[in-house]
Amino acid sequence: MKSIVVFCGSGDGYHESYREMAYELGQTLALSKIRIIYGGAKVGLMGALADGALAHGGAIIGVIPYFLQTKEVAHDGLTQLVTVDTMHERKLKMYELSDGIITMPGGWGTMEELFEMLTWSQLGLHGKPMGLLNVNGYYDALIALCANMVQEGFLSEYVNATLLTSGSVTDLLEQMYAYAPPETPQWITKQTT
Repeated sequence: MKSIVVFCGSGDGYHESYREMAYELGQTLALSKIRIIYGGAKVGLMGALADGALAHGGAIIGVIPYFLQTKEVAHDGLTQLVTVDTMHERKLKMYELSDGIITMPGGWGTMEELFEMLTWSQLGLHGKPMGLLNVNGYYDALIALCANMVQEGFLSEYVNATLLTSGSVTDLLEQMYAYAPPETPQWITKQTT
């Protein structure tokens, strides 16, 4: 992987471990010579991610809608800042620039980004590795919900397995390097299950 998009919150959360892990992820990707694509902000976990990468010589590209840049939330030290018109354009551009996807803790916007990438994968539109960095057990309930989706017949086990999870940056990256997308059809019907 040469480039990884990181979806994460514009808030800090209530535990310092969230910011620490965002900084660590930025640092680790920088030292691994993996370019980071992210939402372009200087605030919250996004800012900590960028600061971790930049402090260790990493390349980091921010993608931000014009209306957010004008609210002075854009990070001013990035390798490159791409300005787009809409939130949808932002997500698409971030996806296009990346070889893999990592999602850290965040709110509704982060969830929307994660689920769109998962849906595109399920539909066979991409085979990029997708990792969930489960900091401080933040995503335990989501992981349980996905298991329930499988149990209740709304998600197949092999599709659920495309979302790699770990509480460790290095372990998650190792899983992503080893990832091979499923070869079976991903559209779920009675005929394909």
